[in-house]
Amino acid sequence: MEQTLERATPESLGIPASAILEWVDELERIAPDFHSLMIVRHGRVAAEGWWAPNAPELSHALFSVSKSFTSTAVGLAIAEGHFGLDDPVVSFFPAEAPAQISPNLAAMRVRHLLAMCTGHDQQTVDGADLDDGADLIRRFLSFPVADPPGTRFIYNTPASYMLSAIVQTRTGLNLVDYLQPRLFEPLGIARPTWEADSRGISMGGFGLRLRTEDLARFGQLYLQKGVWGGKRLLPAEWIEAATSVQIDTGPILNPNPDWIQGYGFQFWRGRHDSYRADGAFGQLCVVVPGADLVVAMTAGIGPMHLVLEALWNLILARLAPGSLPENPATQRVLASRLAGLRLTPQSAAVASPIEADLHGVEFRVGPNPFRIDTLRLEFSPRGGQLVVRSGAGRRPRAVKFGRGAWRRGKSALVPRWRGQPLVASGVWPRPDCLDLDVCVYTDALRAKFSFDFSEPRLRLAVSVSVAFGPTDLGVFEADRVGGATR
Repeated sequence: MEQTLERATPESLGIPASAILEWVDELERIAPDFHSLMIVRHGRVAAEGWWAPNAPELSHALFSVSKSFTSTAVGLAIAEGHFGLDDPVVSFFPAEAPAQISPNLAAMRVRHLLAMCTGHDQQTVDGADLDDGADLIRRFLSFPVADPPGTRFIYNTPASYMLSAIVQTRTGLNLVDYLQPRLFEPLGIARPTWEADSRGISMGGFGLRLRTEDLARFGQLYLQKGVWGGKRLLPAEWIEAATSVQIDTGPILNPNPDWIQGYGFQFWRGRHDSYRADGAFGQLCVVVPGADLVVAMTAGIGPMHLVLEALWNLILARLAPGSLPENPATQRVLASRLAGLRLTPQSAAVASPIEADLHGVEFRVGPNPFRIDTLRLEFSPRGGQLVVRSGAGRRPRAVKFGRGAWRRGKSALVPRWRGQPLVASGVWPRPDCLDLDVCVYTDALRAKFSFDFSEPRLRLAVSVSVAFGPTDLGVFEADRVGGATR
């Protein structure tokens, strides 16, 4: 049976409802694509909200927040005697180790993987390579180890994958199966999904999907030093080690204050004696032990440092040590504000006189990274759909869109989105230009497809709201090759 955190008024937990209102306003000023938030103090939820169509029951991509769950699995496996912090990494993978093992590789221990101080001078595999089905263990072990392990911090997602592989090698279970009875079930977390490689090894550094309250429970478990419902789930000494500084980060990765407080075992240290599970584009589980506070968030944003700054200035700074007088009027305003959170589509004209001429017309697309061969637009009173085809004989893929309003659907346009819920909206900023706003709202991605029909050749510009690389993905040309289907 699912366990849920208790709810309480903000003031009963020492949080002014007005402070939460100001914080939500500031979040929406910082960026438009927040997806959920939950504030927990003294073990009870003071405020929670989802930017519709996000909802409490939906799981969200967590990106590198996954690393903290991998760390938890490692801590449990060590406590069960499967391996030790100071076991050499190469000892787990004799078949994949290089013929000549360098002294620095031989010196690499499990603790160095956990603390991102493996001795490499750069991340060992880039993001694109992580999805190609290659033998990531062999590649990791073959990468030159430039420095003695433990000497400096280099953020290295494949190190988290190696931790996952170690857990699976020694326990015979992938991370989901291993954590299911030990962590997920006791916390009332429905069986989650976690991306895996071709060998069935969970990616470790990313790929976990959970609901917002699941993430808040995880933070609360750590705040409670591993005890949940009167039962110890995690060793207190592991939590202390994982959330303490294990390596100095300095300004190597990010000069913002909350990224230079040090790194633990797959947890970041932050200001105000805080620590956090931290994932790209606004996935956060922040724990502030001194304030008995946990904040969980999901989003699709860039300026994460501003989110933490707002948390410190507008929430943490206004906490009271005890309860505050109830403020029913402001609490009602807050409840209404949180219930009304919405992702907002673009605003512009919702129709154009050239729709009839474009309806059902096929365009052949020039070279493009999406491997789209042809596309066509079909319009209807509700909006329409974009239909693309890649390769002869392959089924077309489509996304439906509303007219200046969201239309729900599921995506097959891009492999990463396949099967994920999305909303899409179409507007005409000019009579000869159609913008499609596509939001994969349980992920961090929001994409814009701009179709410019002002010239004989269609020009298609594609951009995304956030990315690990450029957000402008290029402008591609297409030629009209078919007539209307009517």
